[in-house]
Amino acid sequence: MLKLGLIAGGGGLPLEVARACTAAERPLFVVRLRGFADKEMEAFPGDESGIAEMGRSIKLLKQAGCKAVCFAGQVNRPDFAALKPDLRGLAAMPGAIAAASRGDDELLRFLMREFERDGFLVEGADQVVAGLAIGEGVLGRIAPTEAHRLDIDIALRAARALGDLDIGQAAVSARGLVLAMEAAEGTAALLTRVAGLPAALRGTSAAPVGVLAKAPKSGQDRRVDLPTVGVDTITAAAAAGLAGIVGEAAGLLVVDRAGTVAMADELGLFIVGVQPSRAP
Repeated sequence: MLKLGLIAGGGGLPLEVARACTAAERPLFVVRLRGFADKEMEAFPGDESGIAEMGRSIKLLKQAGCKAVCFAGQVNRPDFAALKPDLRGLAAMPGAIAAASRGDDELLRFLMREFERDGFLVEGADQVVAGLAIGEGVLGRIAPTEAHRLDIDIALRAARALGDLDIGQAAVSARGLVLAMEAAEGTAALLTRVAGLPAALRGTSAAPVGVLAKAPKSGQDRRVDLPTVGVDTITAAAAAGLAGIVGEAAGLLVVDRAGTVAMADELGLFIVGVQPSRAP
């Protein structure tokens, strides 16, 4: 079993990966990205590094004996002018800036190639954590009805269109209308915007209407930056008056699955996975 180097940003996904390694007795070393990684990650063997300190990160991973790496967690697009790179990071900066000009997906591909050049095997979070990705069908007790089919269709198509442009991964539809689409602000801010719309458009907790759809970008390397949902997504979707969440099977990660499904059941939201080839 290869020792895993976890490059951890913010949110619950890095913690899920780290706990899975511990449960499986897989050797682990965590590079906590300064300013992004949550404090809980300090409980695992590792060290801190800046996002532009590529040389330091690679040195830490090699000294720890890591043979594979996993990128997990939220990292905002950096202000390249404000970064303080080390020598390796400085050498990679022109390529990173050029890649970023072509979109976030190209930037992530560039960063993965840099680690592969140093001999690391890049693993996706869903490869490390069994059962992390949603399958086809319903999670929990609540299922969508025929009345939800139109919004599932429209929200998925809108999310995929965003992905084609490398803009975002999520969209909300209610009553056949696209209410909001995700850009750089992320899903939490997207749902906050929806919650601020008139209830006649989005529904209410008493009469929920509408669907949040999340889909991978077309052609993206699925070892990094797959869309995720968790407990916070469920509570925010409920606050926005939505009826449920849909994602593509094997293309949506469910963080803290037990807690997320329990929250969806409690609040009356459905979570459903559809096969991309058969998605509405």
